[in-house]
Amino acid sequence: MQQKYLLFDLDGTLTDPGEGITNSVMYALDKFGITIKERRELYPYIGPPLTDSFMRYHGLSPAQAEEALAHYRTYFGDRGMFENVPYDGIAALLESLQRKGYTLLIATSKPEEFTIQILQHFSLDKYFAFVAGNTLDESRPTKASVIAYLRERYPEICAKNAVMIGDRKYDIEGARQNSLPSIGVLYGYGSHEELETAGATAIAADLAELLSVIEQLLP
Repeated sequence: MQQKYLLFDLDGTLTDPGEGITNSVMYALDKFGITIKERRELYPYIGPPLTDSFMRYHGLSPAQAEEALAHYRTYFGDRGMFENVPYDGIAALLESLQRKGYTLLIATSKPEEFTIQILQHFSLDKYFAFVAGNTLDESRPTKASVIAYLRERYPEICAKNAVMIGDRKYDIEGARQNSLPSIGVLYGYGSHEELETAGATAIAADLAELLSVIEQLLP
């Protein structure tokens, strides 16, 4: 029986990190005298590389963005990572997929150190064979580079036996750049239009539909 691999994004796919990420961004921006009135303004920070977002959304220079990232991680590492909650039913879904014989892997732009702590905190780590993420020195800042790193560990992964699952265009684009199919989920932070435009192989509205689509793509 051929092994089948499911690559999961973390933020917006397994857990809802909205409070922790936005609190961490607010803490960082405050160091530059930038006050945020509405938390929702910061939702675009969930998913893409943070230094890019600090420059794109608040006009920081590359050097300032690096400084902001350091401030962000101070708050996030202290408490922001736990201002977070798994989506309802996600543990049951992962257990079901594991029982069906899928190998579950993490592919996230979040640093591995934080990712492992989050998974352990919510008792989700037991479902995953390997965690691939960014590094604290930003050596794997894009989803494409994270997936490429994961494929070094599992060189047998290919379009016939694996699929990337995530809620933002970065997940879809990263999968495409590694010649893998992808499933976009709508319960996270990306819209149907964003995922469709990025080229998602399939789009799932909720966890029940996600399970159905996985079984269609990798029966």
